[in-house]
Amino acid sequence: MTTNIVWHEASVSAAERAALKGHKPCVLWYTGLSGSGKSTIANAVDRKLFERGCHSYVLDGDNVRYGLNKDLGFDDASRVENIRRITEVANLMTDAGLIVGTAFISPFVTDRAQARSLASADFIEVFVDTPLEVCEQRDPKGLYKKARAGEIPHFTGISSPYEPPAAPEVHLRTASLSVEEAAEQVVQALVARGVLNVR
Repeated sequence: MTTNIVWHEASVSAAERAALKGHKPCVLWYTGLSGSGKSTIANAVDRKLFERGCHSYVLDGDNVRYGLNKDLGFDDASRVENIRRITEVANLMTDAGLIVGTAFISPFVTDRAQARSLASADFIEVFVDTPLEVCEQRDPKGLYKKARAGEIPHFTGISSPYEPPAAPEVHLRTASLSVEEAAEQVVQALVARGVLNVR
């Protein structure tokens, strides 16, 4: 790591950006098993925020691996680096005043704790709590079938552990919630935390 760098302060403050946008920046960190509905719910929330005139964006796990993180695998060390890079990107986006959704399995408690500690804005952990058997029944990408056949090593929930959050800010028990209800629960959490103005 080079030491010959100095952080350059922006001429526009975070408070000025928040005043212009009409909301505070934050990170919505969606975590859960593959097939739990993280991306679906994150995008439903994003649509609701857009309709409220908010500036938001979703960093999706697969999408980020198409470019920024295409050099990373799925072993434990790569997963740690994947989460670190995403946190840094989210920091840049929240510095610009956005509400950033991150839809990643992020299976390890220590990695999510690191993401929280590195986050420069309000960090809201959203646990998309969907039972493994439901995720496996859905299997939208056919990944569980491949993992059960031994074709995918280090697959979370099958050959690699998932450590659920002990105290997430938002706990979505999807077995009893529709996508619309889950998304609204997240939006109301943002209102309660003062990220959004009440409308």
